[in-house]
Amino acid sequence: MMLMPCQDAGAVSSVGPQNNSRSLCKLMRGSASNQTVQTININSQELWEEMLCLKGLIVVDAFQAWCGPCKTVVDLFRKIRNEVSSDLLHFAVAEVDSIDALEKYRGKCEPVFLFYAGGELVAVVRGANAPLLQKTILEQLAMERKVLEHGGERVVVIKH
Repeated sequence: MMLMPCQDAGAVSSVGPQNNSRSLCKLMRGSASNQTVQTININSQELWEEMLCLKGLIVVDAFQAWCGPCKTVVDLFRKIRNEVSSDLLHFAVAEVDSIDALEKYRGKCEPVFLFYAGGELVAVVRGANAPLLQKTILEQLAMERKVLEHGGERVVVIKH
């Protein structure tokens, strides 16, 4: 699969195993005002690398294949999506067992949420702590808006 740079990535659409042969960017169309939380299902290194090119903040639920994504935060993500209604906020789930870049998160029992902006890791939240997740999403989204609109500097946790 050839990686294509994302240029116009509107709201998040669902991307599953059946869509691996199509560009993630082409699947990223729609309206941010949907009542459901649409997520990107990342299950390969290629899709992971394409996801990192999205404009805005990407909140990734990094999960193990044996336990699946964290279901307890879906309502929180829906609430935040409806409150902020931003094309800059994306939600994704990523199976760490099939993505080389997430190898260090394999074998962990607690949920891990990774926050990416500009292709770089900008924050990490461990555990399904709803108040901390909400605070981190809102803070990181505000920081990313500042970077994109006013040329502010991104604080990176880990450089890739």
